Amino acid sequence: MALLLHIETSTAVCSVALGKDGDLLALKETKEGMKHATHLTVFIQNILKENNLTPTDLDGVVISMGPGSYTGLRIGVSTAKGICYGANLPLISINTLQAMTKPLLENKEITSLLTNPEKAYYCPMIDARRMEVYTAFFNCKNELAGDISADIIDENSYSKELSEREIIFFGDGSSKCKEVIKSKNGIFLDNVTPSAVGMIELAEIKFQNQEFEDVAYFEPFYLKDFVATTPKKNIFN
Repeated sequence: MALLLHIETSTAVCSVALGKDGDLLALKETKEGMKHATHLTVFIQNILKENNLTPTDLDGVVISMGPGSYTGLRIGVSTAKGICYGANLPLISINTLQAMTKPLLENKEITSLLTNPEKAYYCPMIDARRMEVYTAFFNCKNELAGDISADIIDENSYSKELSEREIIFFGDGSSKCKEVIKSKNGIFLDNVTPSAVGMIELAEIKFQNQEFEDVAYFEPFYLKDFVATTPKKNIFN
């Protein structure tokens, strides 16, 4: 039984939730874009104040660990670590793709689209620019069914898996794949984005099992190394 603060900054969504004993208590969220540096700490301050809480009242802090945006993950993890250090709290990490999948498994409207829900795969996709996505397959129990990978999508992507079962594709990376992946077993969902809400039940289980991260050494799951780019235009001209 725990009161946990959940932080999700792996994509353009900035989301903060309070969870108590595995249930949603409060939520602050925006989809305005990569404005985490200005929004995140304000969301945290407000959600605690509105519920008459301070960081020391929490039992732990939960962070969406990635994969996702390098900058977004750095901001989320550094903020979570600061709260843990300051209030002497444990840190819990949740895989971003698994947290995206969790709410869909309990949505009857979505499961009704499947002819064989127990065999189907759920495939969250996070946009990694161009035709690349961060993705993985999860089964109906939200268990990982293969490796988490950075895939470049073409017309042959997942052809073997699609020949064997229905696959639900979702996330901000799935929209660009919709016109490329052609299969009657491919089901595409719109407007599914990462949210701190999807972390709550998963984090409660980890808390009860005392599955904590080392606050000093924990790093986000970037999946790929950060590559710096230079602007096409010379800003000094």
